[in-house]
Amino acid sequence: MSLKVAVQMDPLETINIAGDSTFAIMLTAQARGHQLFHYQAGDLSYRDGRVTAPARPVTVQRVAGDHFTAGDPVVIDLADDVDVVLMRQDPPFDLAYITATHLLERIRDRTLVVNDPESVRNAPEKLFVLDYAQFMPPTLITRRLEDARAFHAEHGEVVVKPLYGNAGSAVFHVGRNDANLAALTELFGQVWREPFMVQAFLPDVSKGDKRIVLIDGKPTGGINRLPKDGEIRSNLAAGGRADPTELTAREMEICAAIGPELAKRGLLFVGIDVIAGHLTEINVTSPTGIVAIDRFNDTDTPAIIWDVIEAKVAARG
Repeated sequence: MSLKVAVQMDPLETINIAGDSTFAIMLTAQARGHQLFHYQAGDLSYRDGRVTAPARPVTVQRVAGDHFTAGDPVVIDLADDVDVVLMRQDPPFDLAYITATHLLERIRDRTLVVNDPESVRNAPEKLFVLDYAQFMPPTLITRRLEDARAFHAEHGEVVVKPLYGNAGSAVFHVGRNDANLAALTELFGQVWREPFMVQAFLPDVSKGDKRIVLIDGKPTGGINRLPKDGEIRSNLAAGGRADPTELTAREMEICAAIGPELAKRGLLFVGIDVIAGHLTEINVTSPTGIVAIDRFNDTDTPAIIWDVIEAKVAARG
């Protein structure tokens, strides 16, 4: 099976091919004989029922500094000209991101969109996870200082983070005797219109924050991300270090609980974050981590992804 694949992502020129999950997926697609096109979310247009984008045909190779070759852009109809759209642009999950999901939703009956755009829109990382509160640390979502103070008093140490942040940005640890909660609440209210999230601090974050990848609802592996000295953030983008890991019984229980719903929603490639057995996020917009997972476990997650995509396209007839 040879597919035409449109990849909606950030500029190819800016990616770090050593760890970029989308690049790894593109390499495997190309090795399987699939034709690749690249465009950015801001290139999408809608007119007369058609969703189009000026896309460059690309070839990719694992050569730093010379990792892709692109042809001249051609305007493609995402319903008629391609078989698969990979929605892989990085957050922030803002109105531009939401608009892209609305446009791609209009073509998903004719073209397989991964992940399903309606489900991505309805499953923001820090809100969808609330469906599985039994696995989460104590959590508050609010804009009210009074509620944040009461939560802080109850739990002693908390973490405050924006509801639609990513890559560990603007994540703050508020200690037991820390007097900065009011200032943080004021700052968050000035920068973001949305509520923010407050969670009980998990001291075992120093032992790692696991990123576990699920493909079509099934766990395929994980990495343990360790924060650097003086940090609580273990995100690789924030300087964290990846170590190999095995999934615990508790983590397998979490995967078994959420996996069927992910598959039902068409959330084919998902990354969940687990700290000390507590589920903190379900990442569906542009999850990462598969390069490190495959390096440590000698697995091939992009091949698993394409096995699923190819089967779903074939099932459409």
